Amino acid sequence: MTAPKELRVSKDRKLLTVTFPGHQPFELPAELLRVASPSAEVQGHSPEQRVTVPGKRDVAILKIEPVGNYAVRITFDDFHDTGIFTWNYLHTLGHEKDARWNAYLAELDEKGLSRDR
Repeated sequence: MTAPKELRVSKDRKLLTVTFPGHQPFELPAELLRVASPSAEVQGHSPEQRVTVPGKRDVAILKIEPVGNYAVRITFDDFHDTGIFTWNYLHTLGHEKDARWNAYLAELDEKGLSRDR
């Protein structure tokens, strides 16, 4: 996957717009990025270790830093910053945003968790 031609954080820091060459822009909410972080803290080291992250409705993006030519590190205002978001992963999130979001909401409900703190 080639690098996006643009990464833009909204003024309220709640939305990341990712534009890949030849594609329509993807709008990825900070909350989705945070709860789907590719970090080991969230994903674990196997599917069985994956964590459902509650209480992130109001999370915001503090900063985005490049990682080589293949990814960015996103720091959120809850200070989570260990996820390396590769171009492939951002592209996948953009295409699967609705399905992943609905699966997340179902997980919260199943586990009796909330998007609120």
